[in-house]
Amino acid sequence: MNKQKAIVIGIAGGSASGKTTVTQSILDQLDRNYVAFFSHDSYYKDLKEFESEDPRLINFDHPSSLDTELLIQHLKQICKNEVVQRPCYDFKTFRRLKETVAVEPAPIVIVEGILIFSSKPLRDLMDIKIFVDTEDDERLIRRIRRDTLERGRSIEGILDRYNETVKPMHLRFVEPSKRWADVIIPRGGGNVVAIDMVTSKIQKLLENQYEGNRRRRWQVNMAE
Repeated sequence: MNKQKAIVIGIAGGSASGKTTVTQSILDQLDRNYVAFFSHDSYYKDLKEFESEDPRLINFDHPSSLDTELLIQHLKQICKNEVVQRPCYDFKTFRRLKETVAVEPAPIVIVEGILIFSSKPLRDLMDIKIFVDTEDDERLIRRIRRDTLERGRSIEGILDRYNETVKPMHLRFVEPSKRWADVIIPRGGGNVVAIDMVTSKIQKLLENQYEGNRRRRWQVNMAE
């Protein structure tokens, strides 16, 4: 199956909109052996690559904070059936780790991140673009919960960053990118109906890909 071009699916949305939950729900309904996963978050630049090494002075919600060119390179490689080494990022130290994760080629490639639709070269690699649309208040509550429990941040620091960069960058880059979406999922991961519809579409694409490959193999055998 891997000899045919992979189907690349982008899942975007605001910070803490439920992208990961939607992605997980889709993965739970698919055979994971058929899926390669990339998070744009893994491609944050190392702290040393910024002019200041004080995280409080860095806008991590601007596209320039991410190594999108490397992600594009990796997607092109995996679509050519090459194994890629996905970077790992530590959100507590703001550092790129030495360790990487080997990602094997697969018929389905899922790319997730808040800014993946704001880059045209990255967007152009996607066959299906999904935007997870969740109310601002709900996203802020989720972000506070996530950053305090998982990333060791203070509530004061979370709110300051939200007002200084998260909200302005959402309005400047994330919200406008919604127009590129083929599918919009309101209310995030709780929208079971929308997620099931998307998953059914992916499964149908996989079936069509399998049937196409089977026919080609049959034609080759007949020719021989």
